[in-house]
Amino acid sequence: MHAPELRPPLPPFDRDSAMLKVRLAEDGWNSRDPARVAQAYTEDSQWRNRAEFPRGRAQIIEFLSRKWRREHEYRLIKELWAHDGARIAVRFAYEWRDESGQWFRSYGNENWEFAADGLMQRRYACINDLPIREDERLFRWPLGRRPDGHPGLSELGL
Repeated sequence: MHAPELRPPLPPFDRDSAMLKVRLAEDGWNSRDPARVAQAYTEDSQWRNRAEFPRGRAQIIEFLSRKWRREHEYRLIKELWAHDGARIAVRFAYEWRDESGQWFRSYGNENWEFAADGLMQRRYACINDLPIREDERLFRWPLGRRPDGHPGLSELGL
């Protein structure tokens, strides 16, 4: 028998721990590494992402692998919207381009529910894509983690 996985910060969340959880999630997604991202979710995690409903880490990895094969130069910013106990609500935006070179800014909201070990057990996302011109891009840091000094969504007027 092995010790349970822990993914701090753990619920119940206060404002600081919720903000840290959001930033850690953003950093993970900006890695564009499906296996790394999937480790933040319970083995039986339930998702709704647009019209897809991945269940468990294997389906999450498959979903994210497909996503990042299609969404090139992906850069994401998440922002805490609300928190209560084991739940966090975020709003986010990410920029990416497709194979033809068309840029998009995708806007959305997520509702998260965490298990006591800090792993996310439920993730419900609503997302809309807006085609943008290359010169309208706002997320221009090198691929990977958003630099600490880079403005967030509110500072960017998003």
